[in-house]
Amino acid sequence: MKRIGVYICHCGTNIAGVVDVEEVARWAKEELADMGVVIAKDYKFMCSSLGQEMIQSDIETEGLNRVVVAACSPHLHEKTFRTAASRAGLNPYLTELASIREQVSWVHTNKDIATYKSKAIVAGAVSRVIENE
Repeated sequence: MKRIGVYICHCGTNIAGVVDVEEVARWAKEELADMGVVIAKDYKFMCSSLGQEMIQSDIETEGLNRVVVAACSPHLHEKTFRTAASRAGLNPYLTELASIREQVSWVHTNKDIATYKSKAIVAGAVSRVIENE
């Protein structure tokens, strides 16, 4: 059974200034539960050591076997989050990044549209991580 953790980054105000990140996290936990999402959290800077520690702790305490991080470009932080997952004993390739900074907050000004699009991107990342081996 898949046990997926979803983490939504505020990226300071880069993402949170346009996307209702708390709503995306709430939505992911409630609406994606049937896909295996057991925990969804938002945090100001997921790439910080505290953000990475949160993910690591949840992998260990919640028995997560998949992780989705909605944040900035995978080009920038994919290695950061895969390393965090690996430190907690999870195969790093069972971690997916969803780019909601470049793909959403940097190209939209309407908060409702940006939040809706972020949900769609997170749902896509959850669908992808389920298939990862």
